[in-house]
Amino acid sequence: MTDSKREIERKYESADSGLPDLTGVAGVAAVVDKGVAHLDATYYDTGDERLAASSVTLRRRTGGSDAGWHLKFPVAPGVRDEIHAPLSDTLPDDLAALVRSRVRDSELLPVVRLRSDRDVRHLLDADSRLLAEMSVDTVHAERLTGGGEARWTEIEVELADGGDPALLDKVEKRLRKAGVRPSASSSKLARALEETAPGKRRKSPHLRRPVTAGDHVLAYVRTQRDAIVELDPAVRRDAEDSVHSMRVATRRLRSTFKSFGKILDRTVTDPVGDELKWLAGELGLDRDREVLTDRLTAALDEVPDGLVRGPVAKRLHSWSSAEHHGARGRLLGVLDSRRYLALLDTLDTLIADPPLLKAAGKEPRKPIAKAVRKDFRKVSGLIGQAADLEPGTDRDLALHEARKKTKRTRYAAEAAEPVLGKRAKTMVKSMKSLQNLLGEHQDSVMARQALRELSAVAHAAGESAFTYGLLHEREEQRAARVEAELPGRWDGIKDSAADL
Repeated sequence: MTDSKREIERKYESADSGLPDLTGVAGVAAVVDKGVAHLDATYYDTGDERLAASSVTLRRRTGGSDAGWHLKFPVAPGVRDEIHAPLSDTLPDDLAALVRSRVRDSELLPVVRLRSDRDVRHLLDADSRLLAEMSVDTVHAERLTGGGEARWTEIEVELADGGDPALLDKVEKRLRKAGVRPSASSSKLARALEETAPGKRRKSPHLRRPVTAGDHVLAYVRTQRDAIVELDPAVRRDAEDSVHSMRVATRRLRSTFKSFGKILDRTVTDPVGDELKWLAGELGLDRDREVLTDRLTAALDEVPDGLVRGPVAKRLHSWSSAEHHGARGRLLGVLDSRRYLALLDTLDTLIADPPLLKAAGKEPRKPIAKAVRKDFRKVSGLIGQAADLEPGTDRDLALHEARKKTKRTRYAAEAAEPVLGKRAKTMVKSMKSLQNLLGEHQDSVMARQALRELSAVAHAAGESAFTYGLLHEREEQRAARVEAELPGRWDGIKDSAADL
């Protein structure tokens, strides 16, 4: 069993003069001495320190009030999400799963041991409510994989659950006045790894500034690969919007391989794209139904009570939840599968040894702009094709294809922004607008399909199908409005894209 919390804290170099009096700072009415806790933590990582490279920490700690396993993911400077599991001799399976996208087949080893004497104070308000915890930590770090030892003292201020982050700013102001300065290290582990590294001091990897067309495309590819890896734990925890965000990253990658086929060899990237398509499909099994349910529920809420015939809301809920549990279990199985982990390894290999073609070595502006223009022409052709068709299934399919190519053009323009600047940014904005409009049309197509299925099931059960028909008619009207709006919207987009 695990639990999680958001940790908001700041670290400071210890001042020989001790701590200043914080009474009266931002409503601090009292500073209460809570005594000294003796903490003993062992940090785990792969041999090449993959977790540390991502600012992820995994430790087993004894002592203090929260002994157990702690896994921390960075959210923002000074902010981390911490997942806690009870103390045990081996790493709990739940935590092992959350680092699998980074660790994969590598073994987790004990790399650093930190023993700390923590002198704790509680900052309380006038009602004796905890505002923050401040501690002075005397730390002894020992590298367990060969290396040295280090000792230092630091000050840590951690905001209480639900506290106002502005408090930390005011506490810091008082500390700075007393000569206390923020720590140069983001965490105790980061400092320990640096100060105990054998030989030269440990340095963070540095990526050179993109110069060639290949550099720029690979930078975008790397960003999307990193997004998939970093979103994996959030998807496993069913965090809000995580599945959608991970799916978008897979689509961006796949689109990039197609758009920049003159820069990255498609004989190498196409098979990777096929695997990304598989992953996106698995991620979408539950997500698509969730989005559709939200749309139908909102539409039903707009129907006057007198026009709702039969248990429509109940049937919609049953339809929505029928496959949710199964889809969730299937997705977790996918994230633990050999196929998925092999895909991550393949992406790493592709980035480390990219299949660059001749155009990759050129100055970036011309080949990248050419790729974006090519994608845009495909969108233009599909929009024109759809306009020539009568309303119905064929037009729906053509508009759906146009939407997919619009996404591809948008992603290509995103990759091009560092090179083409404002022109690419304008293209991104235009394609996002068009994508949203075409997405509204496709959502209507899918909603009507679902309503026909629900209507058939309701009719077979002896229920009235009237309301489903009413909703179906309203969806047809929504699609018709999109189709009527499209020509004018498209004319404006063509004008804005003329100078790309």
